[in-house]
Amino acid sequence: MAASLLSSPAFFCVFLFSFSTLSLLPGMAIASVTRHYKFDIKMHNVTRLCHTKSIVTVNGRFPGPRIIAREGDRLIIKVVNHVSNNISIHWHGIRQLQSGWADGPAYITQCPIQTGQSYVYNFTITGQRGTLLWHAHISWLRATVYGPIIILPKTGVPYPFPKPHKQVPLMFGEWFNADTEAIINQSLQTGAAPNVSDAYTINGLTGPLYNCSAQDTFKLKVQPGKTYLLRLINAALNDELFFSIANHTVTVVEVDANYIKPFETEKLLITPGQTTNILLKTKPFYPNASFYMFARPYATGLGTFDNSTVAGVLEYEAPPNSSHLKKLPLFKPTLPALNDTAFASNYSTRLRSLASAQYPANVPQTVDKQFFFTVGLGTNPCPKNQVCQGPTNRTKFSASVNNISFILPSTALLQAHFFGKSNGVYTTDFPATPLIKFNYTGVPSNQTINVMNGTKVVVLPFNTSVELVLQDTSILGAESHPLHLHGFNFFVVGQGFGNYDPNKDPKNFNLVDPVERNTVGVPSGGWVAIRFRADNPGVWFMHCHFEVHISWGLRMAWIVSDGDLPNQKLPPPPADLPKC
Repeated sequence: MAASLLSSPAFFCVFLFSFSTLSLLPGMAIASVTRHYKFDIKMHNVTRLCHTKSIVTVNGRFPGPRIIAREGDRLIIKVVNHVSNNISIHWHGIRQLQSGWADGPAYITQCPIQTGQSYVYNFTITGQRGTLLWHAHISWLRATVYGPIIILPKTGVPYPFPKPHKQVPLMFGEWFNADTEAIINQSLQTGAAPNVSDAYTINGLTGPLYNCSAQDTFKLKVQPGKTYLLRLINAALNDELFFSIANHTVTVVEVDANYIKPFETEKLLITPGQTTNILLKTKPFYPNASFYMFARPYATGLGTFDNSTVAGVLEYEAPPNSSHLKKLPLFKPTLPALNDTAFASNYSTRLRSLASAQYPANVPQTVDKQFFFTVGLGTNPCPKNQVCQGPTNRTKFSASVNNISFILPSTALLQAHFFGKSNGVYTTDFPATPLIKFNYTGVPSNQTINVMNGTKVVVLPFNTSVELVLQDTSILGAESHPLHLHGFNFFVVGQGFGNYDPNKDPKNFNLVDPVERNTVGVPSGGWVAIRFRADNPGVWFMHCHFEVHISWGLRMAWIVSDGDLPNQKLPPPPADLPKC
């Protein structure tokens, strides 16, 4: 089978041409430009693991097409829906300053695009450069509808690290032989955990460690003595992943489109929704060997997960006029144990903002509003006259923030907010602290098991500085949760294990150079503290980036009011905004 677009020679030619043309005359300032894309949502047959199925794609590609732009560019992306599923697209990590109508989560900032309809996403990339991703943001369509966003620096502005010889996106995903929409629908109906994936993928390819997959292997071909910028993106539905390249050390230089203080590592962790840019400096001479690139899950929960490994291959170009017909040795990397929380914690604490004069870390030094949110799994009672398959036959799996399992409304929250028609859509009484207090990471009492359901939001005045502590709970077992905040970057000022102590833990907060992100892993059996400034008017989703957890209700929303000045107000919705 032909390789996916991202792993094909055609992709690299197009990417390098785009990169080179965007980089001409580095001393000349080129004004920001408007870039047009068209996304046709259509079905396409794809074969993996000797199993062919029809999947939802963008332009018939799996993974989808890349978006390449520069900081300051305007993007106009027309999405046309040709399939029977409703669709919406989220531009994950784009701040969407005063363009909240283009953020994309279904029933939060827009109603989904229905069959035969279209919507034009219109936004400007402001103050961001690096790697992000786009993906479907409705049900489980993200399984196949995703792609990279590559934001180059402004022309004439160099990277704060050595200029790479080439740049290559590596997207991690999951492959399901079954229809993912059927999988999650059955789970929600029965209350059971959904079936796990059949394989992980690198750029849509399952690799040689799976049956019937040797021909579907991503191969990264490199030259000796060169530096490559690998843009890692975790688009997997439900799994955090360890990654390593055999016999090679890499330098981490950016996460979530934010430069960091570079550090070397042989292995790393990346959660769903996160991106990581690494510099790979190849060996100075042809090594007469090839090297596996492995990714496999980091899993801490009690539930089942896809305990498999996806492999790509790093291959060196042979010297000219040489004969290398013999089979080369293929070295394997060593990854942390599946539940190595100590590695996960140590790795995350190494991430620090660059905090330079050019790229400062503007951490809020004072806080206007403090919030303490518990996140984790729980249960809901089984409906009468129904046998459920949750932890017991009388319960269904659920998930919550502060014991509230968020119910998506039938109309978009942003529309209801903008037009002042919140009645019957949402309430503004989301609690700032848990409704039920208990030993969050200890043995829970029975009263903490069932969760409440509702559509509640937090309202913030414009420019409020926020401190939010996210606390994992052990109601159904401690588990790491990758939490994503739409509309903002935030600073990770602290983290720890056990229950957060408001009297002791803030003394150890890093308010100098904490890492800036849009998605953070809440430690298994622990907590993480973040700070951000609510300087972006609109309605902004926050949720776990495990699709199973967001489907079970581990989500909530913030409403940020308009400011006093014209450039602090959300403009009216576009005329083609989809209707419910």
